[in-house]
Amino acid sequence: MTSNRITIELALQGGGAHGAMTWGILDRLLQEEDLEITAISGTSAGAMNAAVLADGLEKGGRESAREALETFWRAVSRSASFSPIQRSLWSRLLGDWSLDHSLAYLGFDQLSRVLSPYQLNPLNINPLRELIVEQIDFERVNHCRAVQLFVTATNVRTGRPRVFRRGELSADALMASAALPFMFHAVEIDGEAYWDGGYVGNPSLYPLVDECPCRDLVIVQINPFVRDDVPRSARDIINRVNEITFNNSLLKELRAIQLLDDGLQARDPELEAFRQMRLHRIHAGDALQSLSASSKLNAEWDYLLHLHDLGHSRAAAWLSEHGPDLGQRSTFDPAAVIGETLKPPGGCRIDD
Repeated sequence: MTSNRITIELALQGGGAHGAMTWGILDRLLQEEDLEITAISGTSAGAMNAAVLADGLEKGGRESAREALETFWRAVSRSASFSPIQRSLWSRLLGDWSLDHSLAYLGFDQLSRVLSPYQLNPLNINPLRELIVEQIDFERVNHCRAVQLFVTATNVRTGRPRVFRRGELSADALMASAALPFMFHAVEIDGEAYWDGGYVGNPSLYPLVDECPCRDLVIVQINPFVRDDVPRSARDIINRVNEITFNNSLLKELRAIQLLDDGLQARDPELEAFRQMRLHRIHAGDALQSLSASSKLNAEWDYLLHLHDLGHSRAAAWLSEHGPDLGQRSTFDPAAVIGETLKPPGGCRIDD
């Protein structure tokens, strides 16, 4: 890193317990005194990490934010310890973090395919909402000036994204952003019902591009774009379909940014200058690919700490390699994952 203060904005994906890896990444970034996080767009677990970070920053600065993140994830683990869905003895002996051999998980997985959350949980009991209310001071979050927050949910009726901003953030907004339709009731806010924001923005990039002056956008990715193997089991197929669905909106927004960066809006120089973005990405690589989808529901403290440490080390390696590039150039080329040759109006080719 340089001795001059550098500003970045973050895009945080959702992914259940895998969001603990994002906690580790944030923990490491907050240790960089010359690195300032000015805006965050988050979905599901990414939104929760963002709100906890903002709460801590407003309360007492960087160290307070780091403490708040650890306290939040410890509370998640304590709450999950009362759940009947736990790892089997066999999985513990094998060091397998998944719930694939948990009878309670397998039973719930089967029931959720034939019964809706309204039938399985008619009283809409959700300990996660209670935890969020206990752990996050939303008055502080909504008054936080150190960082702009954007939380995305999916409008059930219209299928469009709803982005909650400063002044609109609440426990309901976070729960809406994380409301997987096969597990939770839709969350009603201002007369509209919302599901998980991952379907339309995981996370949404456009608020960071359009509403924030910072030009260095760091995507924290915990859902892989690419998997080497073709899934064979029903559970793995469903997981891959969800990954593709949840990454699709991100890929579309990356493509739009790339189009602008490649000069397809040259007829509007002012717009082109405003939207020139420097893109970066911190991701788990192969580390999370080997984990079962059911591990997203495992909130044992040792596992969350393992994910935190993974994220912390990935962020440290990324800072070492790309820290000097911040404020200077992009370190992530969307073409590498979009896999398309872009053509401007008139058919003139733009090479990757």
